[in-house]
Amino acid sequence: MIAIYPGSFDPITLGHIDIIERGARLFEKVIVAVLSNPSKRPLFTVEKRIEQITACTQHIANVEVDSFIGLTVDYAQLHNAGVLLRGLRVLSDFEKELQMAHTNKTLNWEIETVFLATNKEYSFLSSSVVKEIAQFGGAIKHLVSNNVAQDIYYKYKNKQDE
Repeated sequence: MIAIYPGSFDPITLGHIDIIERGARLFEKVIVAVLSNPSKRPLFTVEKRIEQITACTQHIANVEVDSFIGLTVDYAQLHNAGVLLRGLRVLSDFEKELQMAHTNKTLNWEIETVFLATNKEYSFLSSSVVKEIAQFGGAIKHLVSNNVAQDIYYKYKNKQDE
């Protein structure tokens, strides 16, 4: 079965990578689908996020990286995926993700949502936390892969030079 792991991944964190690795053990193929959301101002372009995710997941044979605009269930159906993979960190994630799972079910009853609880070492971790720490020069190499950390530091350094 094919699983879609959708998200903005701006940037991809070690918590995301953990969910991808674990999902890849459960499913025949995992497609990491980067959502292009025109209403958000991401730190990185969709193309850069795809490049980062590809580099971070090159060791996992059954993972593909792609991007999409629109409804996740439509993207999943287009790729013959039967599962949407989602990670849960805290209770507030569960409430939001359960609502989304129920909504997706009304749009396409054939697609299931599977939740993976995050490893406790990543329970606090989010892309927003990483960006906030990096923006003020804090250490993030324990939160993201080295290539992503370098991209983030470079991005914030150049923003300060503008």
